[in-house]
Parts: sequence; C-alpha cells; structure tokens
Amino acid sequence: MKPVDEQLALIKRGAEEILVEGELRTKLERGVPLRIKAGFDPTAPDLHLGHTVLINKLRQFQDLGHKVLFLIGDFTGMIGDPTGKNVTRQPLTREQVAANAETYKEQVFKILDPARTEVMFNSTWMDAMSAADMIQLAGKYTVARMLERDDFDKRYTGNQPIAIHEFLYPLVQGYDSVAMQSDIELGGTDQKFNLLMGRELQRQYGQEPQVILTMPLLEGLDGVKKMSKSLGNYVGINDAPGEMYNKIVSMPDSLMWRYFELLSFRSMEEVNALRADMDAGTNPRDIKIKLAEELVARFHGDEAAANAHRSAGNRLKDGELPDDIPEVLVESDEPLPVSAVLNRAGLVKNAAAAKDLLSAGSVRVDGVVVDREFMFQPRVEYVCQAGKKKFARITLKALDGFP
Repeated sequence: MKPVDEQLALIKRGAEEILVEGELRTKLERGVPLRIKAGFDPTAPDLHLGHTVLINKLRQFQDLGHKVLFLIGDFTGMIGDPTGKNVTRQPLTREQVAANAETYKEQVFKILDPARTEVMFNSTWMDAMSAADMIQLAGKYTVARMLERDDFDKRYTGNQPIAIHEFLYPLVQGYDSVAMQSDIELGGTDQKFNLLMGRELQRQYGQEPQVILTMPLLEGLDGVKKMSKSLGNYVGINDAPGEMYNKIVSMPDSLMWRYFELLSFRSMEEVNALRADMDAGTNPRDIKIKLAEELVARFHGDEAAANAHRSAGNRLKDGELPDDIPEVLVESDEPLPVSAVLNRAGLVKNAAAAKDLLSAGSVRVDGVVVDREFMFQPRVEYVCQAGKKKFARITLKALDGFP
C-alpha cells in the first residue's frame, strides 16, 4: 500500500470534512485494507454526475488498496430518507426499490472495480430484526437528540408533521455501520447527522467508531443550485455521448475547476498544469473539452468519446441535419437566454414569437427540447432548430475578438 501521507492526500482531494483525521491516520498506519462504507437508497433509477462525486471517492479508496462496501438501502428505501425534506416523505414499495437497485448496480460498476466491491443490502440484517430488537435499537437514542437535526428541528418548530418512522431512518443507517463493521463511511454533507449516528452506535455496540468523510454536493450546470434532475441542471451518466459532451463543454467557466477536482481522475498536478495553460491564454472551452472527453469515455467508451463532438453537433430528434445550415454569430460576451438568441439570430420575428415556440416545445438545441430557462454560453457552437424548418449554427461572439 502507498505511504500514509500519499493516501491522505488523495483521500482529502475534494473532501468537505474528515471526522476525525487523526483517527483516519491511525487506521491507515495499520497497513491493512480498510472497509469503506457508502450507502445509497435506490429512490430513483438513474444516476447523474452529482451522484458520482461519492462513487469517484470510493474508486480512489479502491486504487489505494481498500475494500468498498456498497450498501443498497433496500430496507431504508422503504422508509424514505427525510434529509432536507420539509414534509413527510412517501416510502417506496419493495418492488420499486428492487427495480431501482438493479439499475444502480449496473451503473456504479462503470466507475468501481467489481473485484474490490462488495454489494450489500441492509434488508439482510434488518429483516431479521424482531420488534423487540427494533425497540432496543430505538432505546439507544433520545427524541431530544433527534430534534437537534436541522430538518427535524425546522419541521417541529414550524408545526410540520414528523412521522415516527422517520426517526427510524438515521437509527437504521447508523446500525448498518454496526452490521457492516465499517472503518470509514462516506456521505454527502447533508448526511452528516446520519453518519455521526453510525459512530455513536458503533461505540455502544463495542466497536471502534468509523471515521466520517463528507463530500460536497455538486453544483448543477447553472452553477448555483445542487445538481438535480428535477431542476434540469444535470448531466446523466446514461445521457447519450453527444448530449453529455455538449452539456459539459457548455457549462460556465466558473464551474470548470470544481468539476475537474470532483469528477476527473487526472492528478491534481495535471489539473494545475491545465490551469496554468488557461492563465497563459488557452481557450477555456478547449480545457472543458478534455473533461468532456474523459467523462464520455468513462461512461460510454473511448470510441464514443472520440466521436462525441460530431454527435453533439449533429444530433436531432428526427434524423440528420439538413445541408448548408447557416452559421450565425450573436455578439455577446455574457450568457444569453434562448429567447434573446432566437431573436438576434433571426430565427423568429420578435420576442413574442420566441415565447410562443418555447411554450409549444418547438425549440431544440443540439437536438434537445429547451424551455425559456435555457442559457447560451459564449464561445460554444450550438445547433438550433426553431419550429420545423429553421436551423442555424449559433455561436455567441465574445467582444475580445473571438474567434
């Protein structure tokens, strides 16, 4: 195994918090593979790049010689994680959980090494618990401590209902660490309360407490809100290669280094060299292309990555592009909303016409239907279709003389 300081450097890359770092060093100094736990509730069948922040860190632990315990919370999925929710969450059925779990397993092995991964289901031990066992577990924590959790506290003080079963969720997640005898547990920053529960319960069951490593929640393509499918600011790992490529290349420059740190497997030395290249005048788009090609290759293979630029530019919902699409430069060094771009590019007569087409779902950018929230980024070429017959290759022209 690598020297402890080298391991710590990689483990700490992009991490938000380690509790407790001194304990982590002690565990690493033993020189034996550690049991690295991460739990996923299969509440939705499709993963996006935000989910992979945690999975990437698991892969880094594997590369250091440790073993990943990939926990699919089929039992907790039927409770429903209340984290960040201001209303009682509806639990999933066992059938829904099982179906989503299968797609999770298929997707995560695009990143994780199966030989160093043990997939576990918490129904294995929770289904075996009797009612008396559950009551005994519930007796290990107080309501007052539960209400210290931010989302519970807000709902309690705001007279919003909290169902009793929601208190069971962090208890079960904590008990998972006991059953799995985990050395380290990973989670998002929003999971800190539940992760600490694992440490507390391990102490009570006579185990050495796990170290906690939290990872940040990845911002979506808007650069502001957490990546979310419901917000439309996501890159799905099952997105078509061209669509994935174009989303990444089109993201704001301000997100680029954040994405490199959390999503790329390039060393930080390589990333810092790319920063130096940009400072020396390299177009940011050229650097984002490197990240786009790396991620497309990871999820779709090298051949797809090599052809991603072409497929990004030629994707249409109903077939191939028509010949001789006009190229249009729209003068702006700032992002512009799609309605303004349609107007300036001459694809519509006026702003009202643009609004009507967008409302009807008749505007596609690189083959994807967009709404009024879509923003064109400078220095990126987009293939835009307005209605059935009007097409243009549109680039926002920065005022510094691009191209």
